[in-house]
Amino acid sequence: MANWKLRRAEPQDASALACCFDAAYRPDSLWSGMAIAPTEKNYTLVIALYHVWVAVDQGQVIGGLVLIPKEDYMLLANIAVRPEHQGKGVGQALLELADAEALDQGYQEIRLRTNKAMIDNLDMYRRSGWTEMQNGEPEGHNISMRKLLR
Repeated sequence: MANWKLRRAEPQDASALACCFDAAYRPDSLWSGMAIAPTEKNYTLVIALYHVWVAVDQGQVIGGLVLIPKEDYMLLANIAVRPEHQGKGVGQALLELADAEALDQGYQEIRLRTNKAMIDNLDMYRRSGWTEMQNGEPEGHNISMRKLLR
């Protein structure tokens, strides 16, 4: 049974959320040799402006989700789980929450961009119903994905 829970992020979560994202992306950055960690560092502002959730275990932020409403779709701007908590269903729960929140906000589509080097994440997205988008623009190290919601 999971001891963690999901809740809306609060301003006091900003520092812990930044540390969580940094810890989650660091192994992939080291492995790939590319800087793939998010560049946003002002999570107080992110929490104030967007739809942000955290996964919390014993008072510690172990995962996070940032959703940004766009005109025609919800953007999954960031999702991450601390390495020591990966493989426990936290990421899947955050993805399901993203779907539910997008639907609650009236969206039928959710999108994201991720780095091609993040193989495990790509597999998880595909298993969760995400498909790659072909938009004709060079993606470099990134892949754009979308999921149609019902």
